[in-house]
Amino acid sequence: MADHLEASVTLPSDPASVSAARAYVVGTLAEWGLPADTEVSDSIRLIISELATNAVQHTFGQSPTFTVDVALDRDEHLRIGVTDSHPRLPRRLPAAVQQDNGRGLVIIRWLTAECGGRLRIRPTREGGKTISIELPWTVPAQPVTAAGQHEP
Repeated sequence: MADHLEASVTLPSDPASVSAARAYVVGTLAEWGLPADTEVSDSIRLIISELATNAVQHTFGQSPTFTVDVALDRDEHLRIGVTDSHPRLPRRLPAAVQQDNGRGLVIIRWLTAECGGRLRIRPTREGGKTISIELPWTVPAQPVTAAGQHEP
């Protein structure tokens, strides 16, 4: 595989774009060798869903689009970032029992750490922000079944 692979897509800040972002990332990673039926792929699918949902819901219409960037360096590090043009950085909300939302970043942080990665939040030069994850690139030798066992 190449030393560096990159892919990017810009989508409208619309709820329908969440599934488009998820499909784009999963499809790109499958092209790069990560089967869609692995535990890591499932975690990435949920992470990108949360990142894209946050970009749509929490920009309050002030970011007409968001961009999803995917990069793989030397078959070692996978980076996925979502950039929007809203200037407010995410903040941790108190965990109220009846709260229906506000836990997305906690979910992203937990899943990223579980996969051995890290979460970064950076302001952009244009006044927006990028929320990204970096994970070790580990492609299983064989697909994993629904029961979590490797297929022969």
